[in-house]
Amino acid sequence: MVKRNAESELVALIDIKDKGQLGIESYDVPFFNSLEAFLESGIEADVVNIASPNGFHAPQALACLEAGKHIVIEKPMALGKADAEKVIFKALHMHKQVFAVMQNRYSPPSVWIKDLIESGKLGHIYMVQLNCYWNRDNRYYKPDSWHGKKDLDGGTLFTQFSHFIDIMYWLFGDIQNIQGKFNDFNHKDLTDFEDSGFVSFDFVNGGMGSLNYSTSVWNQNLESSMTIIAELGSVKIGGQYMDKVEYCHVKDYEMPTLAPTNPGNDYGAYKGSAANHHYVIENVVDVLKGRASITTNALEGLKVVDIIEKVYALK
Repeated sequence: MVKRNAESELVALIDIKDKGQLGIESYDVPFFNSLEAFLESGIEADVVNIASPNGFHAPQALACLEAGKHIVIEKPMALGKADAEKVIFKALHMHKQVFAVMQNRYSPPSVWIKDLIESGKLGHIYMVQLNCYWNRDNRYYKPDSWHGKKDLDGGTLFTQFSHFIDIMYWLFGDIQNIQGKFNDFNHKDLTDFEDSGFVSFDFVNGGMGSLNYSTSVWNQNLESSMTIIAELGSVKIGGQYMDKVEYCHVKDYEMPTLAPTNPGNDYGAYKGSAANHHYVIENVVDVLKGRASITTNALEGLKVVDIIEKVYALK
């Protein structure tokens, strides 16, 4: 994505595995086996893109900020609110930007529903139901992987469904009066945490909501959907990745034709969230050149971590 952007340059790659294992021999840039080695190399870089296992995000972000780099940090920003706050404090102290990656915001249905809600055409929001039913089995949770490890993965809501919690927060704001029920149906030998949950809550801004999620679906993903019941209409966005408008019936409103959503990222046996990372890189360039504001800022990244932490505190 960096190389495809005409205004950005890839200056180095960092991974604990060697280039051959990663299949990146074609990238003719310096390669480092640790972040520390890169930071000590003296190579000039404006931005470091952190795409490591979740548990490393906060400490690596702090190291990069201390070295005077802007950071692009994959979700989740951290595995706890306190660590996310440390990253924000360091960024403010160093006068550097923190870009939290929540690429589903760029999907046409997400852009459309954000505009619809902000227009006030739905009136008061009554109920929001978020359903996330995916398959993650031994093809994904491999013994040699960081996936499924509490300290590096964090849990199902952090790794699989934080994108959808972000969309919910982006649209409706913070939540309170949270209640939850959790279970581990078929991941007891695969992960350190639950695979399913029912969560209910109230929105601080009014209305009530629920989050129902599971990775115990057999063989393939089922859906990620959001149903909104409001004063002046109802809307449902569905599909495997919340990428289709399945229902729209709103007073005095005609549904526009939306551009097609990019397909999900391909992870071998799995599809993930929409492949919109090129928009993230475009936003980084635009912000640092003074042409735009951040699509997902550090405080929004922190709020997603905060919401998930509050939900998991119920377990």
